[in-house]
Amino acid sequence: MTLGTAEPHLTASSHPTLADRYDQDGYVILEGVFDRNALTALLAETVRICRGELGEIDGAIASSPDESDNEVIRRFLCIHYPHKLSSLMLDTMRHPVIVDALTQVIGPNVKAMQSMLFVKAEGKPGQAWHQDEMFIPTRDRSLTATWIALDDATVENGCLWVLPGSHRPGIIYPNREHDDPRYDCTVESFDFPYADADAVPVELSAGSVLLFNGYLLHKSLPNTGRHGYRRALANHYMSAESLLPWTLPEDGTTMAQADFRDVVLVAGRDPYAYKGIEDHRRPRIRPDREGGCDR
Repeated sequence: MTLGTAEPHLTASSHPTLADRYDQDGYVILEGVFDRNALTALLAETVRICRGELGEIDGAIASSPDESDNEVIRRFLCIHYPHKLSSLMLDTMRHPVIVDALTQVIGPNVKAMQSMLFVKAEGKPGQAWHQDEMFIPTRDRSLTATWIALDDATVENGCLWVLPGSHRPGIIYPNREHDDPRYDCTVESFDFPYADADAVPVELSAGSVLLFNGYLLHKSLPNTGRHGYRRALANHYMSAESLLPWTLPEDGTTMAQADFRDVVLVAGRDPYAYKGIEDHRRPRIRPDREGGCDR
């Protein structure tokens, strides 16, 4: 199989080729979506979230006023659902440049169901090979992630690695528990027809966005930098036409009718709006192997 590379990058002005590259490689890069002022605001909001100023985070240790911002935020690897704590994070989920790209690769009607705020200070682990659609199943294979670099993401500080084209077979590969100290507690995918030598690093400048398919195999390695963070905001989206069977259905409902309704419409119309919107998930931290994994 001939695999793609991490280049060429796309800009907001090169959208006519965005869908083609996305279909071919499973990902595209949008350069310079957020300027320095926007990044400064998002980084300041990250501190407020980690300090608990915007609401409770399940599993988080309460911060002390005596602790510096650095001491507080480096305790975190990842916070799930920051958009439920912060209007800025919610607005970022609906950023017009991102939504424009999403409508090109998904369709005119798009909803979001998850956000994740990564901090990843030096020494923090990465994630083993995985496919997002293994965790968030859609009925039409429309799951798409946006990964917003809040710092420059480099090989040294633990940028994402991807297997270009690995989304095309449309296969969810098997997964297993692992004890690899390089990675957090998330299970790893295995038995796929690609080698680590096929992988390419996706280094991003702060403010750029990686858009990638839910079937694309990807991973990240630990932040091996001597100082600093690899902060990023990741959001997950799908077509609004698709049901979202993310949890077991209620009694009397078949799996084919299961539809998780804790969602945010970001583009177009929601054909299932008559079901209403529900509030199921609460902000929480992701285990990072310190103290073991909850199996």
